[in-house]
Amino acid sequence: MKTFDLSTPAGRFATYVDYNLNDHAFLRLRFQNAHWLGDRLVRTNQPWPFQLKRWRDKGVRTVINLRGGFDASFYALERDACARLGLKLIDFTVRSRAAPSREQILGARDMFAQLEYPALMHCKSGADRASLMSVLYAHFQLGWPISQAVEQLSFRYLHMKTSKTGVLDHVFATYLSEAEPRGISFLDWVMSDAYDADALTREFHAGWWGNLLADKILRRE
Repeated sequence: MKTFDLSTPAGRFATYVDYNLNDHAFLRLRFQNAHWLGDRLVRTNQPWPFQLKRWRDKGVRTVINLRGGFDASFYALERDACARLGLKLIDFTVRSRAAPSREQILGARDMFAQLEYPALMHCKSGADRASLMSVLYAHFQLGWPISQAVEQLSFRYLHMKTSKTGVLDHVFATYLSEAEPRGISFLDWVMSDAYDADALTREFHAGWWGNLLADKILRRE
């Protein structure tokens, strides 16, 4: 396991080198894929430390890292920046290539209810995991029906339905076709035996060209 030491100039330099080479951070210097959901939550790609300062100056108080907390250069820099800037950092790991578990959906609902807002929520590209969580935020916090909230899973945010990440669309499409017409709420469906994250993941089959673009060319997480 690689350790990133930010306590020395050499260690910080090495961390930024890794951040750019292995996390492709240079692509996010000017493009943040930033979109507000209402006036309390903004979704973005992985922010640089200087971008976190700009968001803090705009009023953001909480940062939600959907990539998880582990020993990577992006996380070392983000954790350090949040500590220096007085931002609360929350790690809430979700997957982009599998249906969310019941526990993840309920955990997201509870987290959104307890956050100190305004908040910034990000994954790596701001395309898939951020889109999934934006659907849940729009539904649970803004009161949007799933049929409207699911628009957060869109190519507008660089989400690709034809790759393995399309399984996220499959989850909501299944609800809209099988449960909503019977008057079942999204939460009740998730809480019922009908919701099986593993089965939903197995059912979805991505296109080969979508996988090629997302996994090999764009190298999405």
